[in-house]
Amino acid sequence: MEQVPPPGSIVVADWHRCKDSKEYFSKILHKKRRKHFGLLESPVMPPNAAVDTVHYKIFISGKSGVGKTALAARLTGLNIPNVHYETTGIETTVVYWPVKLRESGRVLFFRLQLWDCGENALRRFDHLLPSCKEQVDAVLFLFSFTDRTSFDDLSNQIAKWTGPSVGQVAKLVVGTKFDLFMHCDVAERDVRDFQETWNLPLLRMGGEVSDGLGDVAPLLNCLAEQLWHQDCVTAGAASRRSQQETVTLL
Repeated sequence: MEQVPPPGSIVVADWHRCKDSKEYFSKILHKKRRKHFGLLESPVMPPNAAVDTVHYKIFISGKSGVGKTALAARLTGLNIPNVHYETTGIETTVVYWPVKLRESGRVLFFRLQLWDCGENALRRFDHLLPSCKEQVDAVLFLFSFTDRTSFDDLSNQIAKWTGPSVGQVAKLVVGTKFDLFMHCDVAERDVRDFQETWNLPLLRMGGEVSDGLGDVAPLLNCLAEQLWHQDCVTAGAASRRSQQETVTLL
C-alpha cells in the first residue's frame, strides 16, 4: 500500500497566490503567460535570491485519446491541441514550478521533465518503454471521464509500474475531461472505490486554461509533495543503513 502524505502537509498550498511568491513565479511568466523552457534553459534568479533546483523525470501513462499530450501542454503552458493525434514516438517537455516547503520555509524550483509516448508506439517498439522507465521518478496515470475503458485499464497500468524492477516511483492518477459531464462514463462512486483500493492521489482536470497557474497548481503541488516525500523517505532509509553499517564495523 502506498504511503501518501496528506495534501498541503509538505508544500504550502496556493502559494502562487501569496505576495512572497511573486518574485519566484515571475521567473516562469512573461506578460502573464507561462514561459517556455527548453531542455537547457532555466529560470534566472538574482544572486541574493538564489534557489536550489531539484530535477525529476515524469512519465505520462494512459490509453490513446485520454489526453496525455493535452495534459503535458497544459502543465507547460503550451497551446492545447484542438485535434487529437497519436504521438508517434517520445515527446519531452520541461516544467519549472516553485514551491515553498511548509516546515522549513525553504523555496525550491522543481524541474519536471515530462515524457509522453504514444500507446501504439510503445506496442510497436520494444525499446521505448525501457527508455521511459529508466531513472523515472514519478508516473501520471491518466484516464478520461468520457471513456470507461480507460478507467478500467488503470489497474493494468499501475501493475506495470509496481515491483522491484521499477524501484521507488511516485504515482498519481489524473482524470481528464472532467468538465464534459454530459458525456461522463465514470461515476463518482467508482472513483471513491478506486481510491479506497489503491490509496493513490486522484486529481481531476478539465475546462479552459485560466491564468496558467490556478488550473495547474493543484496537480503540480501534489506531484511536488509526492516527489519530495519520496526523496525524504529514501534519504532517511539510506541514513539508517549507513548508521547500521558503522555500528557493525565498530
